[in-house]
Amino acid sequence: MSTATRSRPRLGSASNTSTKATNESTSSPRPKRPSLAGVTTKKTTSAKKKRPSRRQRIQPIQSNVNIIQACLRDDLFGKWFKHDKYQWITWFTFLRTMFGLKLLDPQLDIYQKCTGRKKPTQRAVQEAYLICGRRSGKSRVLALMAVFLACFVDWRPCLAPGERGTIILVATDRKQARVMFRYIEAFLKQTDLLKDVIIRDTREMFELKKSINIEIHTASLRGVRGYTIVAALLDEIAFFRSEESTNPDTEILEALRPGTATVPGSMILCASSPYDRRGVLWEAYQEYYGKEDPDILVWKAPTWVMNPTVPDKFLKKQFRKDPVSADAEYGGNFRMDVSKLVSEEVILSAIEPGLYELPYIASHYYTGFVDVSGGSSDSYTLGIAHYDEVTRKVVLDLVREWMVPFSPMEVTRQAVSILKAYGISEVTGDRYGGEWPREQFEEGGINYNLSPKTKTELYQDLLPMLNSGTAQLVDMRTLKNQLKSLERRTQRGGREIIDHPPKAKDDVANAAAGAVVLCNAQGPADVF
Repeated sequence: MSTATRSRPRLGSASNTSTKATNESTSSPRPKRPSLAGVTTKKTTSAKKKRPSRRQRIQPIQSNVNIIQACLRDDLFGKWFKHDKYQWITWFTFLRTMFGLKLLDPQLDIYQKCTGRKKPTQRAVQEAYLICGRRSGKSRVLALMAVFLACFVDWRPCLAPGERGTIILVATDRKQARVMFRYIEAFLKQTDLLKDVIIRDTREMFELKKSINIEIHTASLRGVRGYTIVAALLDEIAFFRSEESTNPDTEILEALRPGTATVPGSMILCASSPYDRRGVLWEAYQEYYGKEDPDILVWKAPTWVMNPTVPDKFLKKQFRKDPVSADAEYGGNFRMDVSKLVSEEVILSAIEPGLYELPYIASHYYTGFVDVSGGSSDSYTLGIAHYDEVTRKVVLDLVREWMVPFSPMEVTRQAVSILKAYGISEVTGDRYGGEWPREQFEEGGINYNLSPKTKTELYQDLLPMLNSGTAQLVDMRTLKNQLKSLERRTQRGGREIIDHPPKAKDDVANAAAGAVVLCNAQGPADVF
């Protein structure tokens, strides 16, 4: 059977047009869509699911061994924790809470007492504040968490090619940093299964396999920036002190947070014994303690709850010696007897911006004050001031600071030279070093007088001068920060002490206060 070949009509041709018309006439008409006017439509319940974010899609790979199991296994961390489970029962409850592990019935009661909450969290905590007394075992547990997060969690899915994640431990000073470093070194090098994860180590860092570093830092704003952070563990944050800032705890924490923002499952833990009612630790306690927040945890407990092995005899002795201090140091409670001496606003109003040092003027009578140091721990400082008849203010002309290490005799010779340049023939200082400062200054032709006022009395006399605007200070960041950090403390018997906070300094503030207060005591009549 032969078939005829049909030629394909060209588009736009007459043949194509006629064919189209024939098809339209012979095909059934398309039914019209019914009108929806006046009809109410119901939205479908099967809405399109929102695409999860990158942080939700990409997660670190968890090991099949959790942190509690690692603490109880003889081939891992059992030698540090297994021998006395009773000692660590509260810490194990805390660790279960931090990592979102199910609590056992006895641990639920501990959790409720230490957090003020009723229901435990169902997932790992993103940010936690651990408030507990001294000798609780904070440093050891922080080191344990650092090693566990580095060795038992694979963070590479959260990192870009060539990027290394960092677990940062921040300590108040180098001494405290060495304590944590030794714990980390022991966990890594004395555990046979973990020895091979170390690529190299230095005095402040462990470079490990799986693109992870563990680094130890002291409390510094600039030292913690620029890292991709999988965990930040801050030890004794209530006692962070820095000449760079008046609020180092807040600023260091804010510098760390951006480093954790791009790492799913990252963790921040701030641990400390409590101190006064200000700063990051106090603010977190006020806002989150007892609140059912799945992401932020505040844990508060005294020493004897966290570490039952601390002898009762020792604790009772500390409470008899100084109940207020012991209540904070071991009871885990914030102090109520500490308050700031002067506000930042008052200090700034007394500073002449851009005025760092004033030259010698022959018509002025100058007063000098020194805070002498041996050159190993504290700074050696000198302050010079004069009374201005025009403004009727005591003006601080200069403050010099010699930071450790230095030769005390060489610094004294430099101080003598500066005093003579301002026409000063005698200087006042404290009783530090016995006769040594007097001999050194007298060798240079400067008489050395012991201060008639204690440091507390100098600060007490400086305060009304700052409040009334009768004192003018130089523009020096260290001076401003040290003055702002000064605290009033009430000791037993009601006696007031004004001093710097623990682990802080006030050498510059002391020299400035001494020069200003003693110059004011001489009065304008003694100027000429």
